[in-house]
Formats: sequence, structure tokens, C-alpha cells
Amino acid sequence: MTSAPLEDSRDSVLRHTTDNGVSWITLNRPEAMNAITPDQREHLISLLDHASADPSVRAVVLTATGKGFCAGADLRGAPTGAERVAGDVARLIRGGAQRLIAAVLDCEKPVIAAVNGTAAGLGAHLALACDLVLAAESAVFIEVFIRRGLVPDGGGAYLLARLIGPQRAKELMFFGDALPAAEAERLGLVNRVVPDDDLAKTARAWAERLAAGPTRALALTKALVNASLEAGRPAAFAAEAAAQEINMTTADAQEGVRAFIERRPPGYQGR
Repeated sequence: MTSAPLEDSRDSVLRHTTDNGVSWITLNRPEAMNAITPDQREHLISLLDHASADPSVRAVVLTATGKGFCAGADLRGAPTGAERVAGDVARLIRGGAQRLIAAVLDCEKPVIAAVNGTAAGLGAHLALACDLVLAAESAVFIEVFIRRGLVPDGGGAYLLARLIGPQRAKELMFFGDALPAAEAERLGLVNRVVPDDDLAKTARAWAERLAAGPTRALALTKALVNASLEAGRPAAFAAEAAAQEINMTTADAQEGVRAFIERRPPGYQGR
């Protein structure tokens, strides 16, 4: 296992290592249920951007230490009594929570959430923005905003409505009840629920399988699926054809075809 770059290792509240082509990003503020500070958020966005650009990174795992995956944004220290100027809140959301969720959705490598405990508010949306979601049996998801008299942020209404439909999304957001991992799996928010002790092992197995795959084909597939929720059929079909055109210029696509013809397992290099 290789250590993170020096600037990453200095930040003990956000651990980062790269191993076998997998970038492991671990929220590490267990005493605060891994609530995300602005500095953490910026660091996380930077690591996701780096993963997109670094050919040696071929998959990402996002997880956390302690009993909580992420309790949302850390609101401690946020100004409460200052007079607000019109537009301040919108700018704060666009530049903060929404940028974080967009960084996950736009990452060109597959991102796995390994949810080890409570994922609340922005923390739930951070997990649900990932391409695949693994959850420990003890994990729970909470749309906590309504309990605070707030509107969901971090793309929550966008994500939930597309994952489980508008009525289920409204039920979770209107009531703010805790959703156990098993129920989240039944609704389709979680790909797999595993015993707590197996979470890291399962995440590693999934991530290393993805890291051994055709990286550009995975990136193009991710982009197609994400865009399909916004596009009509003509645009979706045009995007699919363009993605095929781009992908067939990659070494991995050519290797995949050769391996099929030669009746052998392919050896993908992520290029």
C-alpha cells in the first residue's frame, strides 16, 4: 500500500491511501460522527478530481471511521446572528454541498460508498451520489433536514427522486425517519448490505474488481447512465453512439475484443 501525498497525510481528519489502483478516502472525525467541515469538503473534492485525472487510480472507495459514516455538514462555527444578504445562502449551497455531490457524480472513476454507520443529511446524499453503495448492517440513512426546519441540500431531491421515485422520496424527506440498511436495500438505495465486519473486505473486493476493468469504458458507461435520466431517447441514443466511438479507440477495448477472439481472459490496463 502506498501512502497518500504529503499534503494528504497532514490532514488526519481525511485519510487517503492508494492501493492496487484503488483510491481509499476515509472520513476520520469519529468524535463528530464525521460531520464534514468546509476544509474537509474542499480536500475531498480535490481528491476526487485527482482520481479522475490520475491514470494510476482506477476506482475510489469512500468510507469513514467510527460509528458514523457522515452526520452531514458541520454547522458548528457557522454564523447564526449575522444579517444575510439576498443570494448568500444560494451561493453557499452552490459552492459547498452541491459542488461536493457534483464531484462524486462527475468523477471519471467508479466510486463505491462503504457506509459503516449513520449517514444523515448531506452524509446520506454523499453516499447516494456514489455509483455503488455498500452498507453495514448497522448503517442507517436519515433525511434529517425536516427535523431542523430545513430544505434538503446537496442534491437530495434530485438524487432520491431518481433512485426511488418522487413519492418514496417525499416520504423520507417529509418525515425524516431513520431508514435501516436492510430497508434501504429493499427500496433500491443500497446495492448490498453486509455484516459490519465484512464491509471493508467487500468494498475492497468490489473496488479491485472495478480497478481491473476497462477504466475508460466504465467512465463512459457512468456518464451515459447519469445523463440518461435527463435526456430523451434521441439524445440518449446519440450519446451512446458517441461513447462507443470514443471507447473503440482505447487500448482496453481492443484488448477486450482480442481476448474474446482468442478465448482468454482480458488484461485491461486502464487505457
